[in-house]
Amino acid sequence: MRVVAELPHPDFKITIMSMNQKFIVKMEQGTLEQTYKVPEMDLTDGVNSVFEILDEAFLSKVSARFCEMGKDYQEAYYRYNY
Repeated sequence: MRVVAELPHPDFKITIMSMNQKFIVKMEQGTLEQTYKVPEMDLTDGVNSVFEILDEAFLSKVSARFCEMGKDYQEAYYRYNY
């Protein structure tokens, strides 16, 4: 697996990797992670097509999902520890 690009974002880290003819887009926020796999053959312009997929609408949903994931984890943690 090789890192193709890292994109700046104020709320989370975005890393694009290439492995086995797929682009792997990984978003990280603290201990949480979201990963999306996109077959290279589905894209017409390689990694530039991945940049187009990562538009503001998609990234705002990723951010909202991180909030949901954090709440889910916190609820599970409190059920386990209290």
